[in-house]
Amino acid sequence: MPDQMSQSGLHAFFRSTLAERDPDVAAMIGGELVRQREGIELIASENMV
Repeated sequence: MPDQMSQSGLHAFFRSTLAERDPDVAAMIGGELVRQREGIELIASENMV
């Protein structure tokens, strides 16, 4: 059974935000979100009739 110290550590982990835990990953995800919202991606496809 986990002791009290690891239980409080686990609760602290889930209470913190991604930006608090890993600001680099949070920034990359934010940049990707902006790219998807503000950009357009055209994918060329071939149509055989």
